[in-house]
Amino acid sequence: MGQTIAEKILSSHSGKNVKAGEIILAKVDFLMAQDGTAPLVIKAFEQFGAEKVFNPERVAFVIDHNSPSQSQGVSALHKMMRDFAKRYGIKLFDIGEGVCHILLPEKGLVKSGDLVLGADSHTPTYGALNVMSCGVGSTDLAIALLTGSLWFKVPATIKIIIKGKRPVGIYGKDIALYIVKTLTAEGATYKSVEITGPSMKEITMSERFTLCNLTTEVGAKCGIMEADKKTEEWMKRHNVKKFKP
Repeated sequence: MGQTIAEKILSSHSGKNVKAGEIILAKVDFLMAQDGTAPLVIKAFEQFGAEKVFNPERVAFVIDHNSPSQSQGVSALHKMMRDFAKRYGIKLFDIGEGVCHILLPEKGLVKSGDLVLGADSHTPTYGALNVMSCGVGSTDLAIALLTGSLWFKVPATIKIIIKGKRPVGIYGKDIALYIVKTLTAEGATYKSVEITGPSMKEITMSERFTLCNLTTEVGAKCGIMEADKKTEEWMKRHNVKKFKP
């Protein structure tokens, strides 16, 4: 029996063939937290008494949600992030550098076949690049920050096949909202939403990011797409040199 994309990625990161419903320990490729969640990650990490992160090159903090700061309290949280990033040598994208879910792909930090965690509910956005990217709580991210791995329940998959020619004026967001309407807010709870079909060749990378971003609104663990020529060309333009779709 074949595997879904999520099962393939979790198999490659756990060192064994897995199937939906199994509980596994998997290694992660990249971690991200933004200014609404990073302070909680930092506090949890410090409670562990840790002296270093698992790999500074595979972690990024992004100040983008409360940006620029509107109060002394927010400024203190931003300073906490900057100090932590400097101490542990991790990447920090500061005020005005961009939004987390755009920065990571455009900076070439995530690539096809990766397993990525973010302390943000819309982390599934990167699924447009054939990445299994999942939003997790701050404590979970702190554990992954220390160990480089995390427990997962392998999700079941809902496969969405997009076919036919789009009418004039219908864009990726329209398709995404139709999917949300059809599945409803709890229709894909803890499932991998795999989006495919003959019409994908007409859907731009920008629209693909939107489609995966909105899988959060149906409760999905992740939204993910197959890598095709468009995916590969996009990653090459953004200096991603080694990837396995």
